[in-house]
Amino acid sequence: MSTSRPRRTPDEERLHRRQRLAATLRIFADRGFDEGSGGHVTARDPIRTDHFWVNPFGVHFGHVRVSDLLLVDHEGAVVSGAGTVNPAGYAIHSQVHARHPDVVAVAHTHSLYGRAWAALGRPLDPITQDACAFFERHEVFEEYTGVVLDTDEGKRIADRLTGNIALVLRNHGLLTIGASVEETAWWFASMDRSCQVQLLAEAAGRPRLIDADAARSARGTIGTPAIARLNFRPLYADIVRRQPDLLD
Repeated sequence: MSTSRPRRTPDEERLHRRQRLAATLRIFADRGFDEGSGGHVTARDPIRTDHFWVNPFGVHFGHVRVSDLLLVDHEGAVVSGAGTVNPAGYAIHSQVHARHPDVVAVAHTHSLYGRAWAALGRPLDPITQDACAFFERHEVFEEYTGVVLDTDEGKRIADRLTGNIALVLRNHGLLTIGASVEETAWWFASMDRSCQVQLLAEAAGRPRLIDADAARSARGTIGTPAIARLNFRPLYADIVRRQPDLLD
Protein backbone atom coordinates (compact mmCIF):
# COMPACT_ATOMS: atom_id res chain seq x y z
CA MET A 1 0.00 0.00 0.00
CA SER A 2 1.47 3.34 -1.02
CA THR A 3 1.93 6.06 1.60
CA SER A 4 2.73 8.78 -0.95
CA ARG A 5 0.46 11.81 -1.26
CA PRO A 6 -1.43 12.12 -4.56
CA ARG A 7 -1.44 15.37 -6.49
CA ARG A 8 -4.75 17.21 -6.40
CA THR A 9 -6.09 20.43 -7.82
CA PRO A 10 -6.68 23.17 -5.22
CA ASP A 11 -10.42 22.49 -5.29
CA GLU A 12 -9.85 18.76 -4.89
CA GLU A 13 -7.47 19.40 -1.99
CA ARG A 14 -10.01 21.69 -0.32
CA LEU A 15 -12.67 18.96 -0.47
CA HIS A 16 -10.17 16.35 0.71
CA ARG A 17 -9.27 18.39 3.78
CA ARG A 18 -12.89 19.18 4.62
CA GLN A 19 -13.89 15.52 4.34
CA ARG A 20 -11.01 14.39 6.55
CA LEU A 21 -11.79 17.16 9.03
CA ALA A 22 -15.44 16.13 9.35
CA ALA A 23 -14.37 12.48 9.64
CA THR A 24 -11.85 13.40 12.34
CA LEU A 25 -14.56 15.02 14.42
CA ARG A 26 -16.74 11.89 14.09
CA ILE A 27 -13.78 9.67 15.04
CA PHE A 28 -13.04 11.88 18.03
CA ALA A 29 -16.68 11.64 19.11
CA ASP A 30 -16.49 7.84 18.89
CA ARG A 31 -13.42 7.91 21.13
CA GLY A 32 -15.01 10.19 23.69
CA PHE A 33 -12.74 13.14 23.01
CA ASP A 34 -15.64 15.61 22.95
CA GLU A 35 -16.65 17.45 26.11
CA GLY A 36 -19.74 19.62 25.80
CA SER A 37 -18.96 22.53 23.50
CA GLY A 38 -15.19 22.32 24.12
CA GLY A 39 -12.63 21.16 21.60
CA HIS A 40 -11.70 22.25 18.10
CA VAL A 41 -9.95 20.88 15.04
CA THR A 42 -8.90 23.07 12.12
CA ALA A 43 -7.61 22.63 8.59
CA ARG A 44 -5.88 25.35 6.59
CA ASP A 45 -7.67 26.21 3.36
CA PRO A 46 -5.42 25.36 0.38
CA ILE A 47 -6.75 28.24 -1.72
CA ARG A 48 -7.12 31.05 0.79
CA THR A 49 -4.15 29.98 2.87
CA ASP A 50 -4.66 32.56 5.62
CA HIS A 51 -8.10 31.03 6.28
CA PHE A 52 -8.95 27.78 8.03
CA TRP A 53 -11.90 25.40 8.32
CA VAL A 54 -13.21 24.58 11.81
CA ASN A 55 -16.08 22.81 13.52
CA PRO A 56 -18.95 25.15 14.52
CA PHE A 57 -19.13 26.13 18.19
CA GLY A 58 -21.72 24.22 20.19
CA VAL A 59 -22.30 21.42 17.66
CA HIS A 60 -21.58 17.88 18.85
CA PHE A 61 -18.55 16.35 17.14
CA GLY A 62 -20.67 13.35 16.22
CA HIS A 63 -23.12 15.49 14.24
CA VAL A 64 -20.70 17.54 12.14
CA ARG A 65 -20.91 17.11 8.35
CA VAL A 66 -18.70 18.56 5.66
CA SER A 67 -21.39 21.14 4.94
CA ASP A 68 -21.39 22.25 8.60
CA LEU A 69 -17.72 23.30 8.66
CA LEU A 70 -16.93 27.00 8.88
CA LEU A 71 -14.31 28.88 6.89
CA VAL A 72 -12.72 31.52 9.11
CA ASP A 73 -10.41 34.38 8.15
CA HIS A 74 -7.32 35.56 10.02
CA GLU A 75 -9.42 37.95 12.11
CA GLY A 76 -11.90 35.29 13.21
CA ALA A 77 -14.78 36.23 10.92
CA VAL A 78 -16.83 33.42 9.39
CA VAL A 79 -16.68 33.85 5.61
CA SER A 80 -18.42 30.59 4.66
CA GLY A 81 -20.90 28.48 6.59
CA ALA A 82 -23.48 29.12 9.28
CA GLY A 83 -22.45 29.23 12.91
CA THR A 84 -19.99 30.77 15.33
CA VAL A 85 -16.38 30.04 16.23
CA ASN A 86 -15.24 28.89 19.65
CA PRO A 87 -13.35 31.94 21.01
CA ALA A 88 -10.67 29.78 22.63
CA GLY A 89 -10.33 27.82 19.42
CA TYR A 90 -9.70 30.99 17.45
CA ALA A 91 -7.20 32.32 20.01
CA ILE A 92 -5.10 29.15 19.73
CA HIS A 93 -5.55 27.92 16.17
CA SER A 94 -5.26 31.28 14.43
CA GLN A 95 -1.85 31.84 15.99
CA VAL A 96 -0.57 28.34 15.25
CA HIS A 97 -1.61 28.63 11.60
CA ALA A 98 -0.07 32.10 11.33
CA ARG A 99 3.21 31.12 13.01
CA HIS A 100 3.64 27.83 11.13
CA PRO A 101 2.75 28.10 7.43
CA ASP A 102 3.71 24.45 6.93
CA VAL A 103 1.06 23.31 9.42
CA VAL A 104 -2.17 22.25 7.71
CA ALA A 105 -4.16 21.06 10.72
CA VAL A 106 -4.36 21.60 14.47
CA ALA A 107 -6.28 19.47 16.98
CA HIS A 108 -7.13 20.24 20.59
CA THR A 109 -9.85 18.58 22.64
CA HIS A 110 -10.54 17.87 26.29
CA SER A 111 -9.98 14.12 26.06
CA LEU A 112 -10.15 12.15 29.31
CA TYR A 113 -6.65 10.67 29.39
CA GLY A 114 -5.08 13.75 27.86
CA ARG A 115 -6.49 15.88 30.66
CA ALA A 116 -5.46 13.40 33.33
CA TRP A 117 -1.89 13.34 32.02
CA ALA A 118 -1.83 17.12 31.59
CA ALA A 119 -2.62 17.49 35.29
CA LEU A 120 0.77 15.92 36.05
CA GLY A 121 2.61 18.53 33.99
CA ARG A 122 5.09 16.02 32.55
CA PRO A 123 6.08 14.95 29.04
CA LEU A 124 5.34 11.38 28.02
CA ASP A 125 8.09 8.85 28.60
CA PRO A 126 9.21 6.35 25.92
CA ILE A 127 7.67 3.32 27.64
CA THR A 128 6.04 1.78 24.56
CA GLN A 129 6.82 1.63 20.88
CA ASP A 130 3.85 3.87 20.11
CA ALA A 131 4.94 6.52 22.61
CA CYS A 132 8.30 6.70 20.85
CA ALA A 133 6.59 8.64 18.04
CA PHE A 134 6.52 11.60 20.46
CA PHE A 135 10.02 11.16 21.89
CA GLU A 136 11.84 14.51 21.76
CA ARG A 137 8.97 15.88 19.63
CA HIS A 138 6.64 17.24 22.29
CA GLU A 139 6.87 19.55 25.31
CA VAL A 140 4.81 20.68 28.28
CA PHE A 141 3.30 24.15 28.00
CA GLU A 142 3.42 25.25 31.63
CA GLU A 143 1.56 28.57 31.50
CA TYR A 144 -1.98 27.71 32.54
CA THR A 145 -3.77 31.00 33.25
CA GLY A 146 -7.39 29.99 32.63
CA VAL A 147 -9.43 29.58 29.47
CA VAL A 148 -7.36 30.68 26.49
CA LEU A 149 -9.15 33.74 25.12
CA ASP A 150 -6.11 35.91 24.46
CA THR A 151 -4.21 35.59 21.18
CA ASP A 152 -1.01 36.45 23.08
CA GLU A 153 -1.23 33.09 24.82
CA GLY A 154 -2.03 31.52 21.47
CA LYS A 155 1.23 33.00 20.18
CA ARG A 156 3.17 31.50 23.10
CA ILE A 157 1.63 28.10 22.39
CA ALA A 158 2.52 28.47 18.72
CA ASP A 159 6.11 29.33 19.59
CA ARG A 160 6.47 26.20 21.73
CA LEU A 161 5.35 24.05 18.81
CA THR A 162 8.49 24.88 16.81
CA GLY A 163 10.24 21.57 16.22
CA ASN A 164 7.40 19.59 17.81
CA ILE A 165 4.28 17.75 16.70
CA ALA A 166 2.45 18.08 20.02
CA LEU A 167 2.14 19.86 23.33
CA VAL A 168 0.86 18.82 26.72
CA LEU A 169 -1.03 21.91 27.88
CA ARG A 170 -0.62 21.69 31.66
CA ASN A 171 -3.94 21.32 33.50
CA HIS A 172 -5.73 21.55 30.16
CA GLY A 173 -5.16 18.77 27.62
CA LEU A 174 -3.32 17.83 24.46
CA LEU A 175 -2.67 19.67 21.20
CA THR A 176 -1.24 18.18 18.00
CA ILE A 177 -0.29 19.54 14.59
CA GLY A 178 0.62 18.14 11.21
CA ALA A 179 1.13 18.81 7.52
CA SER A 180 -2.19 17.10 6.83
CA VAL A 181 -5.46 16.52 8.65
CA GLU A 182 -4.69 12.81 8.68
CA GLU A 183 -1.38 13.27 10.50
CA THR A 184 -2.81 15.64 13.06
CA ALA A 185 -5.75 13.38 13.84
CA TRP A 186 -3.58 10.29 14.18
CA TRP A 187 -1.06 12.04 16.43
CA PHE A 188 -3.88 13.15 18.71
CA ALA A 189 -5.49 9.71 18.91
CA SER A 190 -2.15 8.01 19.46
CA MET A 191 -0.99 10.55 22.03
CA ASP A 192 -4.17 10.25 24.06
CA ARG A 193 -3.81 6.46 24.07
CA SER A 194 -0.17 6.81 25.10
CA CYS A 195 -1.31 8.96 28.03
CA GLN A 196 -3.76 6.22 29.01
CA VAL A 197 -1.08 3.53 28.79
CA GLN A 198 1.40 5.48 30.93
CA LEU A 199 -1.25 6.25 33.55
CA LEU A 200 -2.10 2.54 33.73
CA ALA A 201 1.52 1.45 33.79
CA GLU A 202 2.46 3.87 36.57
CA ALA A 203 -0.58 2.80 38.58
CA ALA A 204 0.66 -0.79 38.39
CA GLY A 205 4.34 -0.14 39.06
CA ARG A 206 7.44 1.50 37.64
CA PRO A 207 7.52 1.40 33.82
CA ARG A 208 10.82 0.49 32.18
CA LEU A 209 11.99 3.15 29.76
CA ILE A 210 13.16 2.48 26.23
CA ASP A 211 16.67 3.85 25.89
CA ALA A 212 17.12 7.03 23.88
CA ASP A 213 18.78 5.48 20.83
CA ALA A 214 16.14 2.77 20.52
CA ALA A 215 13.38 5.36 21.03
CA ARG A 216 14.80 7.50 18.23
CA SER A 217 15.04 4.43 15.98
CA ALA A 218 11.40 3.55 16.65
CA ARG A 219 10.40 7.18 16.06
CA GLY A 220 12.11 7.07 12.68
CA THR A 221 9.84 4.19 11.70
CA ILE A 222 6.47 4.89 13.33
CA GLY A 223 6.75 8.64 13.86
CA THR A 224 6.81 9.73 10.23
CA PRO A 225 4.06 11.72 8.50
CA ALA A 226 3.58 8.92 5.97
CA ILE A 227 2.95 6.34 8.68
CA ALA A 228 0.55 8.70 10.46
CA ARG A 229 -1.41 9.10 7.22
CA LEU A 230 -1.36 5.33 6.74
CA ASN A 231 -2.69 4.73 10.25
CA PHE A 232 -5.50 7.22 9.66
CA ARG A 233 -6.77 5.41 6.54
CA PRO A 234 -8.60 2.54 8.29
CA LEU A 235 -10.13 4.99 10.78
CA TYR A 236 -11.43 7.09 7.90
CA ALA A 237 -12.73 4.07 5.96
CA ASP A 238 -14.52 2.75 9.04
CA ILE A 239 -16.22 6.01 10.02
CA VAL A 240 -17.34 6.77 6.46
CA ARG A 241 -18.82 3.29 6.11
CA ARG A 242 -20.67 3.57 9.43
CA GLN A 243 -21.63 7.25 9.17
CA PRO A 244 -21.71 8.20 5.48
CA ASP A 245 -23.80 11.30 6.22
CA LEU A 246 -20.63 13.03 7.41
CA LEU A 247 -19.74 13.58 3.75
CA ASP A 248 -22.93 15.59 3.09
